[in-house]
Amino acid sequence: MNAVLVTGAFGLVGSAVVRQLAADGRDVVATDLDIGAHRKAAAALPSSVQVRYADLTDPAAVDALVEAVRPAAIIHLAAVIPPFIYTRRDLARRVNVDATGYLLAAAPAGTRFVQASSIAVYGSRNPHTVSGLLSADTPTHPADVYGDQKLQAEKLVRDSPLDWVILRLGGVITVDPGAYMKLDNLYFEQLLPIDGRLQTVDVRDVASAFAAATTAPVVGETLLIGGDDSHRQIQGDVAPTMAAAMGLVNGLPTGLPGNPDHDEDWFTTDWMDSSRAQEALGFQHHSWPDMLAETATRAGALRGLLRMVAPLSRTVLRSRAPYHRTGQQFADPWRAIADKWNEPRP
Repeated sequence: MNAVLVTGAFGLVGSAVVRQLAADGRDVVATDLDIGAHRKAAAALPSSVQVRYADLTDPAAVDALVEAVRPAAIIHLAAVIPPFIYTRRDLARRVNVDATGYLLAAAPAGTRFVQASSIAVYGSRNPHTVSGLLSADTPTHPADVYGDQKLQAEKLVRDSPLDWVILRLGGVITVDPGAYMKLDNLYFEQLLPIDGRLQTVDVRDVASAFAAATTAPVVGETLLIGGDDSHRQIQGDVAPTMAAAMGLVNGLPTGLPGNPDHDEDWFTTDWMDSSRAQEALGFQHHSWPDMLAETATRAGALRGLLRMVAPLSRTVLRSRAPYHRTGQQFADPWRAIADKWNEPRP
């Protein structure tokens, strides 16, 4: 009973967490759905990692998984996230809420349960009317189904008899250029108010935080996981700066600012107080400037090609942008999400 069970093990965060635990010499069991992409990803994992496929929305499958592994700790990362949650909200509830309950019920007494949550639980954040930094004590008021489901899952965790820890994540990013080359991701970025506040964090630092949370003296705590102060950014600067590091200089169109007079028209991001998390978990290793430099290095020869296509990229993406030819003065992210995917409200 020394293993760490990682759910959602082949997602962006899950893969990084599994690799971090393996590098730390931990006994790791990775679990996710049994699909081709995950089997391919499993083949690239360190040989010490054990893989068990399971559907966490099936309570019998969860019971069998936990009984077989008998984990000392569970890192629960499996989730349906934006923007895809808006089109599959019933499935998302089964994954984001019900599966959490099944895992909590199946886990043996004394298990350390580390729950992945999000600052989406705080709801819309208008930088013109809110002040200070998000903290564990900031009142929660979810604006969308994702934040609402994450808050429901948090309640299940807090009500359990296990040794729980909740980590609320900020804007998780990676230095892998390929992760950004997806039209849905670009569209989603463009519908957000460009003057919203966002605290990013390198996925490798997130992995360090989760690994540390399985043993650190933080039981019963809710911790905010964001990068160091260099990661406190303005929404509209993040994607263009990262794109420029890859060579796509001025390759992304500019979006719209948020309406300072309408608190409900802002997205669920803000700057965070991660001081307690950093004190307890010591996870902040990659600054924003360091990430940009590494992104440029990883892009390599691709940078020259992207620099050449940047003007065309900007023209094409502008024509497909959410507010193109609408005449709007301000961003309206929730309406744009509803128009593209589905109603996002809880």
